[in-house]
Amino acid sequence: MLAIFHKQFAHPPQELISPESSSNIPSGKPGSARRQPKNPDEILRDFYAAHPVDSFSATFSGGAALACVGPHSRQPSIHQRLFCSIDDIYCMFVGSIHNLSTLIRQYGLCSKSTNEAVLVIEAYRTLRDRGPYPADQVVNDLSGSFSFVVYDNRSGAVFAALSSDGAMPLYWGIGADGSVVICDERDVVKGGCGKSYAPFPPGCMFHSEGGLKSFEHPMNKMKAMPRVDSEGVMCGANFKVDTCSKINSMPRVGSAANWAGWGDSV
Repeated sequence: MLAIFHKQFAHPPQELISPESSSNIPSGKPGSARRQPKNPDEILRDFYAAHPVDSFSATFSGGAALACVGPHSRQPSIHQRLFCSIDDIYCMFVGSIHNLSTLIRQYGLCSKSTNEAVLVIEAYRTLRDRGPYPADQVVNDLSGSFSFVVYDNRSGAVFAALSSDGAMPLYWGIGADGSVVICDERDVVKGGCGKSYAPFPPGCMFHSEGGLKSFEHPMNKMKAMPRVDSEGVMCGANFKVDTCSKINSMPRVGSAANWAGWGDSV
C-alpha cells in the first residue's frame, strides 16, 4: 500500500527530514549519486511500475492519494490486503486482527460484512465523533499483526498505525514537495523520498494533527534517534519511546475522552 498526503493534511516530525535534503554537502562515497526526493506523481508512477497489472489508486483534490495492490496480485503475499471506503472515509489495511470477532460484537457490527478495514473505519468514526475511549486505548485493543492508513476525505484527517509485534513492514518519508509518504514497500519510499525516510515505529500511531504517539505507552513522549546510512549520510530519524519523559495531561474520562484533545497533550 502507498499513501501520499500534502503537507497541509499531515504534519510529521521535523526529524524525519534528512539534513541532506536542504544542504549542499557532497555524496558520502566517491562516485555515489545523491538520491533526491521525488514529487507525488513520480512516486505514484514508481508504484505502478512495480505493480503494472494489479495496482489501483484513488486520488483526491488538495493533494492526497492512496494506491494499493489488489487481493489477487501476481506477487503473492502472506499478508491479507484490504481496501475499503465508507462515507468518504478510506482505509488501506495489511495483516490481520486476531480478536476481530470480539471487536465486531463490541462495535455492534454485522459479522458477515465486516472485515478488518471496515472495523478500523468504524473505530475511527467512533473516535472522531467523540467516542468514550482515548485513541491509544482503541488502537491498543487491536490484537494482531497489522498496518493501516485511514484518510477522512471530508476533514482531511490522516490516521495510521503499526502493530507492536514488528512483524509488518511500514515506512514513511517526505517527498520533494513536503508531502508525507507512507508505504509498506521500502524501495518505493527510499526511491521517492531520498534520504528523508525511516521505518515507521512499531506500536505507534500517527494522526495528522496529533502527530506521532505510542499507543502502548501513551504517557511517554517519542524520541528521535539519529540514523546514518551506509554512505555515512544522515537520514530521516528513527523514533522510539522516551521512557524518561512523560506527557503532562489530565486523565480523560467519559464522553469527553476523544482524540480531539490528542494534540493538546503531545
